[in-house]
Amino acid sequence: MKPVIKIAIPMAGLGTRMRPHTWSKARPLIALAGKTVLDYVLEQFETLPDSLEREYIFIVSPNQVEQIQNHMQERHPEKRVNYAVQEVMRGQSDALYLAKEYLSGPLLISYSDTMIETDLSATASEGADALAWVRPVEDPRRFGVAQVNSDGWVNRLVEKPESMDNKLALVGFYYFKHSEKLVAAIEEQVRRNLTVKDEFFLVDAINILLENGTKMRTRSVDIWLDAGIPDALLETNRYLLTNRMDNSSENASLEGVTIIPPVYIHPSATIKSSVIGPYVSVGQNCEIERAVISNSILEDNVSLSESVLTGSLLGRDVRVEGKAETLSLGDNAWMKK
Repeated sequence: MKPVIKIAIPMAGLGTRMRPHTWSKARPLIALAGKTVLDYVLEQFETLPDSLEREYIFIVSPNQVEQIQNHMQERHPEKRVNYAVQEVMRGQSDALYLAKEYLSGPLLISYSDTMIETDLSATASEGADALAWVRPVEDPRRFGVAQVNSDGWVNRLVEKPESMDNKLALVGFYYFKHSEKLVAAIEEQVRRNLTVKDEFFLVDAINILLENGTKMRTRSVDIWLDAGIPDALLETNRYLLTNRMDNSSENASLEGVTIIPPVYIHPSATIKSSVIGPYVSVGQNCEIERAVISNSILEDNVSLSESVLTGSLLGRDVRVEGKAETLSLGDNAWMKK
């Protein structure tokens, strides 16, 4: 029987920064470069060694459960997933503690609106007690950072430092050899009431682990993608289209249509007399006619005509006619000139 590694993905929340798109769907299910954000989050773990069996733990809001379960059953039926529900938003540590019944042995933690590209093939043989993935940034004051001593071990994590000296920003991706110790640290965090604006942040629990002798080191990543706000989502869409998902060559023969790569166009989409691209994702069953679109994401079943759009996000079943502007429309919206 293979050893198991747990993969916890906290995704509960109101998704206020991505409204109106999160009024009707869970934030991880927002479309991105031909898939959903959640699909790309799960792809991060494809480099785990085959010697490890993966068991996922999703911490969700009450209104997300059915949508996330349906998506996993449809797109990832082979994956083993447990669910914990966070009814009150009390921070990352609280979310993980609610899933404590599933936390034993090795654990990876990844947030649901950021993605990295990293090689996890050596995870099974990792010698450190814990790992924190980091990326050098110009201004670390917007992030958490890892303080590393001369021997290469982390001695403390600092949330939103005042100094510019340490540029190793935490990217929200962690490994713990013994997740039970993390649960105990969260319990100590709660006893000490270590909160920021009434939320329990994971860095404080990790600092308790470090106080108790946990040996943590960092791993650097070059690619760190964000899907938590509209501008960042579009930037990540551009990266994924450029590096993985461009299928412009499959659509080059569309009569009366000019394709400017990179783009992703679902095979079921119907496009006439239009210019598509660059950096456009078109979902399934979309109908586009006499339109010019660039740097935009169109989710499934969008109907668009007589329009010029750039920097736009159109949700599922959106209808737009005769618009020349930047739009951000949630599911089932309708606009006409």
